[in-house]
Amino acid sequence: MNSRVTAIAATGFGLAGLADPAVARTEVGQPAPEFTGLDSNGRTVALSAYRGKTVVLEWTNHDCPYVRKHYGSGNMQALQADAAGRGVVWLSVISSLPGAQGHVAGAEANRLTESRKAHPSAVLLDADGRIGRLYGATATPNMFVIRPDGTLAYMGVIDDKASANAADVKAANNYVRAALLAVAAGQPAKPAATRAYGCSVKY
Repeated sequence: MNSRVTAIAATGFGLAGLADPAVARTEVGQPAPEFTGLDSNGRTVALSAYRGKTVVLEWTNHDCPYVRKHYGSGNMQALQADAAGRGVVWLSVISSLPGAQGHVAGAEANRLTESRKAHPSAVLLDADGRIGRLYGATATPNMFVIRPDGTLAYMGVIDDKASANAADVKAANNYVRAALLAVAAGQPAKPAATRAYGCSVKY
């Protein structure tokens, strides 16, 4: 039976609140919304090109303290590297509009990837917020795991420690890692949808 829980994410620097009703209602068990966008190198990226592979979408904002928690601790990079080793496609998405916190152009996005030793397959620049609104992403970090058949397996928060303290990473239950293991085993993710924490996406 399909989950009909929608993404609920954070506003500002606090914990999650109700999702914007104008945002898409993305549903676990249903086809992940198709999109095409440009990456940090100016290349076109289409979700449909990865059919047959597991895909992770990570909404990010390098100035958000909750994002800094996961990159500063090396947690996000370790998860990306582990996913890459399993053949998973990892797309980091930046939906901050020009002039807003977290907005970067391609060259700066690439510098951030290199300086943080991050391992995404690509960084998508979504300055108009089209992809973010399509998925109902309202927080950073906000995570989505898509099965090889194109259906959504997991949506929500990265883990169960709703803080910006890097020290909390070690004791956290990483829901994204659990979802990836479940997908690889052909099992449903448990949980399949969670209440996200972080900074609001700067649409």
